[in-house]
Amino acid sequence: MNNSANPALSQWSLDREIVMSRVIDAPRDLVFEAWSDPKHLPQWFGPKGFKIETFEIDVRVGGVWRFNMIGPDGTVYPNRMRFRRIERPSLMEMDHGVDQDVDPGMFRFTITFAEQSNGKTVLMMRQLASSTEQRDGMIGFGAVEYGYQTLDKLAAYVAGLKR
Repeated sequence: MNNSANPALSQWSLDREIVMSRVIDAPRDLVFEAWSDPKHLPQWFGPKGFKIETFEIDVRVGGVWRFNMIGPDGTVYPNRMRFRRIERPSLMEMDHGVDQDVDPGMFRFTITFAEQSNGKTVLMMRQLASSTEQRDGMIGFGAVEYGYQTLDKLAAYVAGLKR
């Protein structure tokens, strides 16, 4: 497995993290499948109004997802996500950044999936920046708002998958 080139991402620190959570009205296995199945992930990922153009997707430990996120105004944002840990159906950990080998802006994120007794899923997404300044810049750019828009799209997508 490729370790992050940035040693700061090896040590979790509360002053460098962004945390979002969402209760999704779907079973944990289905929510996890939407995150981990290459046929589902590009269908919903990204903020409201953004489209995904996938070049490569291999959702396994060490695998990579290379894609463009295309904004509503046509702006293209090249992305690369490397999957670090996958513990079905409870946890995924990825490094996410731009689609280049050296990316000082890369961040780590961990997603946990917890099933409630009523069949809903509590999804917790924790993003770790390499510095407090990077985290503050991500927040200033709209990472929290865009993150919640992405989780809204996930919730709508799995609602359509429910049997």
